Formats: sequence, structure tokens, C-alpha cells
Amino acid sequence: MTENTTAQPAVKRLERSRSDRMLAGVGGGLARYFELNPAFFRVGFVVLTLLGGAGILIYLAAALVIPDEGKADSIAAEALRERRERPWQLIGLSLVAVAVAVLLSRATLWPRGDAAWVLVLLAGAVVLWTQRRAGGARPRVLRGLAIAAVVVLVLTLAAAAAVATAFHVNVGNGIGTRTYVPAAAADVHRSYKLGIGRLRLDLSGVRLPRGETDIDARVGIGDLDVLVPADAAVRVKGDAQIGSVDVFERHADGRNADLKVEAAGRRVLVLHVRAGLGQVTVERAVR
Repeated sequence: MTENTTAQPAVKRLERSRSDRMLAGVGGGLARYFELNPAFFRVGFVVLTLLGGAGILIYLAAALVIPDEGKADSIAAEALRERRERPWQLIGLSLVAVAVAVLLSRATLWPRGDAAWVLVLLAGAVVLWTQRRAGGARPRVLRGLAIAAVVVLVLTLAAAAAVATAFHVNVGNGIGTRTYVPAAAADVHRSYKLGIGRLRLDLSGVRLPRGETDIDARVGIGDLDVLVPADAAVRVKGDAQIGSVDVFERHADGRNADLKVEAAGRRVLVLHVRAGLGQVTVERAVR
């Protein structure tokens, strides 16, 4: 009697490669799974990175959810499985997930407040790394201090990231004090921006050309002071997400404070002045 045995095909499993890796083995693992050259995936990650930074984020996400070769679970799965015994792994994974989601939704890394989210992402990765290495002979005191330092760093970075996102802070626009004193209309720019600090724009010496001269001035966090010519007709739209707005003799403060001043004439200065968190002041020069 002959027994018919049917060989079961081996189930292909997506894993990060140990033998063909440049960083975490994501490209090598994808290449083995799809039976393609790993250069195809590596070039793809590089191209996506150059087009806005998404390649880095997708790679990090893949490194978290794809298990290493020879291991049953991924980093993310291990953190979720051991959430009760080792909650710091879950906290680190959550930080990484939130940072990746925010960065992907904003579609660019630099040079806006997204830099803070990149730091949150790195902090979450540090938490995961610390907990994965916790099984060795590292002294408990040092480990506790390391975790405490990471917690403080994470909370600080998370707060900074939240503030930067809420008030649209672009640190690429600069930090500190900036003063602009154009001497003529040709020296006046259409836009003046500062990320954090104090921005002062002195237009008192400028003779405006006929028609409207539009100027947009913004500060993410800090103070914005604009001094306009004594005899100029000025139309102002000023606002602050949280803070105060003073335009000549008018005042508004609180959340979403805003003021509008209308004016007409042959030469009109049109100001759009805004602060995310801070104070906006528009004054006339003394004759």
C-alpha cells in the first residue's frame, strides 16, 4: 500500500536580514521576500528621503514592525506583549509612533518645528534601546538614572514639539533679536519672519510709493514691533494666537486676539502682523 504524502510548501516570512544589511536590514529583508535586488529598495528609501524625508520615517517604521531574522516578534510586538512587565518599552514605542505619524502627515522634515518631532522620535528610540538592553548586568542605579534622564528629555522635547506645532514655529526663520531699518521704499521687503525672539521693523524713514505697499511680518514666539511713518495711511490686520495686539491706540489680548485698522489714501501701507505666542505692537513715529 502506497502512502501519498504531499510536501507542504515553506511559508515565506518577511524578516530583517542579518547577512545583507547596511542599517537595520530592512532593504535586505524586503529584497529576499520579494526576490528582488536590495538596491531597488535602498534607492527607493533614498529617493523618498530626498523628496521630503518620508524615506527615513518609512524605514524606521519598518524596522519597528518587521522582526529581525530568526526572531519570532518584532520590536513593536515585543513592546506590546511585555507592556505590563516593562511599560517603558510601550512608552518608547508610543513616542516613536506619534512622532512618525506627525512627521508623515506634515510631509517634510526641515526646517520647521518638525525638528522637535524628530528629537521626540529619537528619544522614543532611546527608550526602546534602553529597555531592550536592560537584561544584562548593568547596575540598576545607573539604569534608573538613564531612564530618568530619558524621561526628562522626552517630556521636554514633547512639550517643545507641541508648542512648535500649536504656534506654527519655524525655527528655520531664526532665533534671537532682529532689527530692520530700511532707508527707502526699495529696501522694504514683502515679508519679515522670525521663529523665536524679538523682531523690530522700523519704517519711519521710508517714503511710500503711490498705491499700496504690502508687508507681512510674523513671529512664532516672541514680540513683534513695527514703527510706521508719521504721516502714512496705514491699514493693519494684526493678530496673536495667544498674547496681545496693540495698534496705535487700540488694544486686544487673550486667545486669538486680533485688531483691524482701515485707512485710505494715495499711499497706503498695508500691514499683516502676527504672533503665535507673544505681543504685536504697531506705533507711529514721532514727527
